[in-house]
Amino acid sequence: MEILQLQYFQTVARLEHMTKAAEQLQIAQPSLSKTISRLEEDLGVALFDREHRKIKLNAAGRIFLNRVERAFAELNEGRREIVELADQDQKNITLAVTIPRVLPDLLSAFLSQYPDVRFQQFLKSISSMKQLLIEGEIDYCISSVPIEGPDLRWEPLITEEIYLIVPPNHRLAGRESITLQEVKDEPFISMNTGFGFRSLTDQFCLEAGFVQHIAFEGDEPAVISDLVRKGLGVAFVSELTWLHQTGSLSHKIRITEPACQRTIGLGWSEKRYFTSVAKQFRLFVMDYFAAVNSARPKD
Repeated sequence: MEILQLQYFQTVARLEHMTKAAEQLQIAQPSLSKTISRLEEDLGVALFDREHRKIKLNAAGRIFLNRVERAFAELNEGRREIVELADQDQKNITLAVTIPRVLPDLLSAFLSQYPDVRFQQFLKSISSMKQLLIEGEIDYCISSVPIEGPDLRWEPLITEEIYLIVPPNHRLAGRESITLQEVKDEPFISMNTGFGFRSLTDQFCLEAGFVQHIAFEGDEPAVISDLVRKGLGVAFVSELTWLHQTGSLSHKIRITEPACQRTIGLGWSEKRYFTSVAKQFRLFVMDYFAAVNSARPKD
């Protein structure tokens, strides 16, 4: 059994498509098929169910894939340990996020104390971040949805309130609070489908008994806020995002029902080897959000 065989198997198992896997691996499909067949012969069991030209990972394949991914994760950790032994001054931190808004102030504060550290940042979905943690490709992730799995840990950092913002001349602009049901017929300006914040606010609306009517979708909170100010609709905004808004603002209204909150947390793999600076970053993040929580205004 060779490393190359396992790498090929991992790709085929994820895609469950021989042609796509061959294209991604940049090898001929017949060669890939033969490699997978030899691996199955070595193991003495089929890893895929085959029907005509379709393949699907079977129960044995899923078990083996789990072991292969754990093996590669261990190899990655070994490589990292060796690299640090060769370079004790290694100061790189890899970080995946679903909430980019929290990064500028957080990283700026950290870099003011540790100016030699270099960050590599990824904006990823929850499923992608979990896979990166399992494979040992990142140090940490910051998300508004808990990352769960064997050897994975997710620590809550802060719970923030989600508000509604409306145009300055809106019928609700003078209100301090509303129930979400009161805006069931309003056009909403929202984050794109697939973003964690969009999924969260969709759920809030369902709890209030309606599906929000989306007038515009985007991925930039500042643009969404501008569109609200121009009277094109209403929008959800998180507490931390609101604190960092500048310029003329729309009217912010508290939602009393249902409870609209989200918890931001830090995730990592307990199997990962962390450099000294990566360990320091974890402690810094915990302290940073504890300070933010203490300093934020209480309504």
